Amino acid sequence: WSPELSSDLYRIDGWGAPYFTVNSSGDISVRPHGTDTLPHQEIDLLKVVKKASDPINSGGLGLQLPLVVRFPDVLKNRLESLQSAFDFAVQSEGYEAHYQGVYPVKCNQDRFVVEDIVKFGSGFRFGLEAGSKPELLLAMSSLCKGSSEGLLVCNGFKDAEYISLALVARKLQFNTVIVLEQEEELDLVIDISRKMAVQPVIGLRAKLRTKHSGHFGSTSGEKGKFGLTTTQILRVVRKLKESGMLDCLQLLHFHIGSQIPSTELLADGVGEAAQVYSELVRLGAGMKFIDIGGGLGIDYDGTKSSDSDVSVGYGLQDYASTVVQAVRFVCDRKNVKHPVICSESGRAIVSHHSVLIFEAVSSTTTRSQELSSMSLHSFVEKLNDDARADYRNLSAAAIRGEYDTCMLYADQLKQRCVDQFKDGNLDIEQLAAVDAVCDFVSKAIGAS
Repeated sequence: WSPELSSDLYRIDGWGAPYFTVNSSGDISVRPHGTDTLPHQEIDLLKVVKKASDPINSGGLGLQLPLVVRFPDVLKNRLESLQSAFDFAVQSEGYEAHYQGVYPVKCNQDRFVVEDIVKFGSGFRFGLEAGSKPELLLAMSSLCKGSSEGLLVCNGFKDAEYISLALVARKLQFNTVIVLEQEEELDLVIDISRKMAVQPVIGLRAKLRTKHSGHFGSTSGEKGKFGLTTTQILRVVRKLKESGMLDCLQLLHFHIGSQIPSTELLADGVGEAAQVYSELVRLGAGMKFIDIGGGLGIDYDGTKSSDSDVSVGYGLQDYASTVVQAVRFVCDRKNVKHPVICSESGRAIVSHHSVLIFEAVSSTTTRSQELSSMSLHSFVEKLNDDARADYRNLSAAAIRGEYDTCMLYADQLKQRCVDQFKDGNLDIEQLAAVDAVCDFVSKAIGAS
């Protein structure tokens, strides 16, 4: 056995790149700066755990497992990588505005995580997104030390207290945007902002037709739970115009869904949103920002597949370029000034930066049933014709040394026996016997 075989078995270079790998000792190694990590900067995770869990009198910290190990440098690298990808796309596409990210606090509200993101992202105008009153208070507290240009995006259900708090934040010079998700929220915003003598910045969440059909797309499409329909958007615009506040409408927000699987779906959604944005400009709104929401996916299994709920078929640069191209194409065609692009990537920023460590409390071993030639003969006799044919084909393939064919017939034989068992035509001893045959085949082929 070797570290290379361990790496291959656990697919660590698929799901873990560029932050996790197997080192020469066979341990998990963390590369906190991604591909820019130098050999001496790699962190052996086993050594970290030993230091944390060893008794104090042995030089350790005496901590009890389970514990979470955080790597703030990974967080910093994720922010820099996201910003760099969009900066490159903006430059290469000749886009005439910039990108600035927003971190959704709900993704991980840990104080150290939020404060690190604000600190590392201050040079990029990185902001925060809140979806409730407690999150808004948390975001205000953290953004005091961040960029004055960073957005404080207020999403979620809004009552009078939430809107008042958001307007107080505006009064305190936070770059606050109140995003309307329900039409009735507008009346509260207009009424409270006049009472407080604060000029609000308003955003709209559009309910797009583009539908993300995967596991994480339940809130997308025109039947999604959140956002305003085109009819509702027009009513909001009309009401703002009648109130003399149409210039306050400056941001369009949408969310296709988490784990967007492909750039094709992304381009379709962003293109549709850019059309809505352009129409709002035509109607006289003071538009400046397009917020593409979350959705930047993580390849959890390393397959780089767009057909899986736990993978995505694109990289960070593909994502950024697709967004910038889609917005630029529509705006250029409509002669609309390019908006500032925002995104609310949560899992894509924080997923890699922490590891949960826990002790294995027990283990199981699989002991295969041994088959004598007599019991094997008895087993075969009880099989139906199709299963018996699979067994004969399996034996013939084994004699010829055709191992892939062996596995094919073994799997087929097992499935037929399971079907027989479900129909009541095979007893449990016979079902165990087929497991033993298939285990024997797998081990024999593996050993060879």
